[in-house]
Amino acid sequence: MNWHSLQDFLAMGGYGSYVWGSFGVVSGLMMLEVWALARREREAQAAVASTNEEGTA
Repeated sequence: MNWHSLQDFLAMGGYGSYVWGSFGVVSGLMMLEVWALARREREAQAAVASTNEEGTA
């Protein structure tokens, strides 16, 4: 496909709303996954730290 302007590229031959909407949803879900992973890691580290503190007391 050959685009003659940025507007043609963004329009994607009439399918731009589907293409860019899908791109946005996937990007958002990927960011959500990174955030959730970091949160789970912090919770796991806190659980291990509290277990270690209980074992030494």
